[in-house]
Amino acid sequence: MALGPLQLAWLGDAVWELHQRRRHCDRAERSVTLHRAVVGAVKAEAQAIALLRLEPLLDEQERDLVRRGRNRAGRGPRRGDPAIYGQATGFETMVGWLFLQNPQRLAKLLDHLEETDP
Repeated sequence: MALGPLQLAWLGDAVWELHQRRRHCDRAERSVTLHRAVVGAVKAEAQAIALLRLEPLLDEQERDLVRRGRNRAGRGPRRGDPAIYGQATGFETMVGWLFLQNPQRLAKLLDHLEETDP
């Protein structure tokens, strides 16, 4: 079964959130504090920044997945910037596809984000 860009983005959003939750669960903080940290990391703006940091490392297939997701994104939330929402959807599409098709590559890209976290 081949998934479309929006289904991959939906899956990629869940994968990214789980990654962020795992990343934050080592902290000895209250759950509300952890929740706020994860929400900040999974919002569209943060995903668009993560994509920018990864772009130099992406191969043609990954860039195509980002483009396909971005083009299918639509306008996004009423108060949000459509360009940022599109970038975030492209990022999620790529993450969803890599989760299913190449988890080792996904791990490598996520490790890069961890190593270069400002």
